[in-house]
Amino acid sequence: MHSKIAALLLPVLALGNPLPQATPDPSLITIVESSYSGNGCPQGSVSTSTSPDKTVITYGFDLFQTYIGPGTKSSDHSKNCQLHLNLKYPGGFQYAVVDATYHGFARMDKGVTGTFLTTYYFSQDAGKTSTTRSSFTGGGALLEGQVYTKQDSVETTATVWSPCGTTGILNINNRVSLTSSNSSAAGELSNDDATVAFTQQLHVAWKACTPGKGGDSGNGDVIGINQPSSDVAIGQ
Repeated sequence: MHSKIAALLLPVLALGNPLPQATPDPSLITIVESSYSGNGCPQGSVSTSTSPDKTVITYGFDLFQTYIGPGTKSSDHSKNCQLHLNLKYPGGFQYAVVDATYHGFARMDKGVTGTFLTTYYFSQDAGKTSTTRSSFTGGGALLEGQVYTKQDSVETTATVWSPCGTTGILNINNRVSLTSSNSSAAGELSNDDATVAFTQQLHVAWKACTPGKGGDSGNGDVIGINQPSSDVAIGQ
């Protein structure tokens, strides 16, 4: 009799004193699917490769190039490409994360200026964005042309109360553009590839969420973007 009562009480005791949750495997943030749009990435001009665990995706761009100078059109001076990543992550946790690496080529005469802007936002909270900017000044080393690397680290937060988890669409809008103060000067700026990763090595940080504290008071999903940082290196 006593053993039967104890067996009945065990589930109640377990609910009253839940065991601490282990930190989830960061690979549980997975890329369900992805797409792209923009005049810098017409359909069929982009190759994609996703890692077997679906935590890293790389895009290769064939037509994401801008040009300025004699004989060019205004439409050659600016191009954009927006990446759309449908992410899936488990419930009950908050994460901070997104590292993106871009490689391209820059060649500019003196008087030409290049800009690479990247804006990050979730479709669920489109009004909350973060933008990184890299600038290139013509002349000097850029007269002969140099490859470059742009590295972004952008915090994203997702507080998910559903025990089944949820999905969020992360949008990454890239724009490269050129301007010139000299009508005879020429230049080009391209974005050749982009890699977006969600791995422990790339600073995915997890911590358990407590329903009822912060976020949406435990009644829904909260997804947003925090502060970005960006570095650009020429010749790498």
